[in-house]
Amino acid sequence: MPEVMIPFNRAALEGRELAYMAEAVAGGHISGDGPFSRRCHEFLERELGVRKAFLTTSCTHALEMSALLLNIQPGDEVIVPSFTFVSTANAFALHQARPVFVDIRPDTLNMDETRLEDCISPRTKAIVPVHYAGVGCEMDVILEIAGRHRVAVVEDNAHGLFGKYKGRPLGTFGCLATLSFHETKNITCGEGGALLINDPQYIERAEIIREKGTNRSQLFRGEVNKYTWMDIGSSYLPTDLLAGFLYAQLEVCDRIQQSRRRIWEHYYGQLHTWAGEHNVRLPVIPDSCEHPSHLFYLIMPTHADRQAMIAHLRSHGIYAVFHYLPLHLSEMGRKAAGKTTSCPVSEAISSRLIRLPLFTTLRREEQEKIIETVMQFY
Repeated sequence: MPEVMIPFNRAALEGRELAYMAEAVAGGHISGDGPFSRRCHEFLERELGVRKAFLTTSCTHALEMSALLLNIQPGDEVIVPSFTFVSTANAFALHQARPVFVDIRPDTLNMDETRLEDCISPRTKAIVPVHYAGVGCEMDVILEIAGRHRVAVVEDNAHGLFGKYKGRPLGTFGCLATLSFHETKNITCGEGGALLINDPQYIERAEIIREKGTNRSQLFRGEVNKYTWMDIGSSYLPTDLLAGFLYAQLEVCDRIQQSRRRIWEHYYGQLHTWAGEHNVRLPVIPDSCEHPSHLFYLIMPTHADRQAMIAHLRSHGIYAVFHYLPLHLSEMGRKAAGKTTSCPVSEAISSRLIRLPLFTTLRREEQEKIIETVMQFY
């Protein structure tokens, strides 16, 4: 095994992260909702065109807030793709809702909208499309079905900040949407997330839920002379230290996105012919979508090929990884769903997909080594 590995992800300072964290300390406000939190909120609201943005400690917590805002109760059903991170389902299962797992499309790996209507029942409370790799789901169809059945749509946009569907930013279609700023995401503060609110009826209650169920924020704005317990809630505010780190990255988001785009396109351009010759699938980007270059993956012909490719790359000092295991096959997924589910596309894709390293500081010589090593596999 080579001593120096090319990692799957490499965290990096992109701008004034350390300076802003020091500024937060010097300013005397390092708890939640300080000056940098407000700057991040304003940036997201302005750039995405959402009614309100709230930073959270993670995308998981933003999803949990969504469940609270929708008053998810025991026995409610929430439709989620099986091919997603556990938080997409777990946020609703925490309230004893039943996840209804739907299969994915074989091209974009997003929720298969043609299977959606069959999953709806009188108990359906929400549909949670996941924009895999930042490629937009077929939101026109999903919203039409949801509207006809009077079901809420919550976009899990953990991968898709700055992605677009038909020219409109992802995260602006559902009544609620969530973002991730985890270390592996394009824009990061290590751990963090955001709740995006497009339906104004949820804004006031979201602020209360996020502040442990209190109207503390109203006190700080001078709207009340004391604050008290108003609703259920929890502590979903990240420290302003992390908000300062995040804001420094948001400031240079265009540069970050351009770097990732160059890397993504170089992978695609160099591997396209090789992939076609060896029955390897590269990402599919519909004409209706603009993606943020979050992931670059290969879908190998077989599971054995996938496992062998991971080992082959590892032997050459390259750390590539697979992705989600289908939730409908997991122990908790079976228990929460309460029945056996069939999602054959999710199972097939999960067993064959491999993600290549993609981060802004990936040097061209490192990427050339990855590409060369991949092409040596066959």
